[in-house]
Amino acid sequence: MSMFKVFDTAGSAMNAQSLRLNMTASNLANAETVAGSPEEAYRARNPVFAAALQQAAAGQGGGHGGVQMRGIVESQATPQALHMPDHPEADADGYVYRSNVNTVEEMVNMMSASRSYQNNVEVMSTSRDLLLQTLRLGQQ
Repeated sequence: MSMFKVFDTAGSAMNAQSLRLNMTASNLANAETVAGSPEEAYRARNPVFAAALQQAAAGQGGGHGGVQMRGIVESQATPQALHMPDHPEADADGYVYRSNVNTVEEMVNMMSASRSYQNNVEVMSTSRDLLLQTLRLGQQ
């Protein structure tokens, strides 16, 4: 395995965490939205990732480990029904349905993704420094 593969692996992890941060931001932006029916209410979305290490070991795919996006899943939690008969989107019974986004979970998810992104930046920085030190040894 090439010493430069660490950059591919850390880069794919950074892309994954960036996507996770964007989805979290979208969820938080829609946390207080309401709709006229439970089916129309915004549902929290989360990315699904898979490690590509098994494919790399078998010599398939891109040939390196890393993170692959497998899809996006929507939360199956029930939207909260609020009795607001004066709301323009209220149904015949006077209810609107708030998104099922849990803001506390989303904030924790955002902190976790941000920290993971920072860790991968540190991996790339340390790898770069080690490679530069290795090159300097060859000059002496």
